[in-house]
Amino acid sequence: MTSKIVLITGASSGIGEATARHLAAAGHHVVLGARRTDRLRQLVAELTDAGHSAEYAPLDVTDLGSVQAFVDGAVARHGRVDVLVNNAGVMPLARLDALRVDDWNQMIDVNLRGVLHGIAAVLPDMTRRKAGHVVTVASTAGYRVDSPGVVYCATKFAVRAVSEGLRQESKDIRVTLVSPGFTRTELTHSGGDDEIRNAMRTLAESVGIDASAIAEAIGYAVAQPTGVDVSEIVVQATAQG
Repeated sequence: MTSKIVLITGASSGIGEATARHLAAAGHHVVLGARRTDRLRQLVAELTDAGHSAEYAPLDVTDLGSVQAFVDGAVARHGRVDVLVNNAGVMPLARLDALRVDDWNQMIDVNLRGVLHGIAAVLPDMTRRKAGHVVTVASTAGYRVDSPGVVYCATKFAVRAVSEGLRQESKDIRVTLVSPGFTRTELTHSGGDDEIRNAMRTLAESVGIDASAIAEAIGYAVAQPTGVDVSEIVVQATAQG
């Protein structure tokens, strides 16, 4: 398999970190982005000590300039970006009548706008080269609406629409949507209503799957031949029902 230049957002923990480990072990060069650069530095050190190829750069997906610099830097160093994994996300849950407007805006900015910023940054060069792969991590919350996750669900419904639209528009670029169910990550560790957050964390720990399962699904899509597009994958625990 040809080694690819893979950019991963939200790579400091959870699915992003697991994906970095999985793809680096598969022989790809991973470029890791997140705000918590101390964690990225440690992860890259672990990967390189294990003989893998990795680097990192600071990244705030809510800032288009930051995303563009992240992508442009990778292109300058390696000549191309083969795969973008749009993974960064937040999930501060609460009922709508709690009126946590700042949380709503954060989810829109990270979960949706961040995905669009990633696409905007890589699409021109991928279009010019007639090659590339955009992988976006959504959620099973993008298939049904449940309170108290109404706004979170809305962002994931929107991400599904964006991914499908990009797929329809792209004849040379592969587009994959990966939708995890309950997964044991830090997504439930901060933000939102305290009682709801604790309940969701307990549920994720009891029935959730490991982030490595999502990483393997992403790896499967990335490993397919150039002309094969794995458009959508849903991965969830059997116990989730």
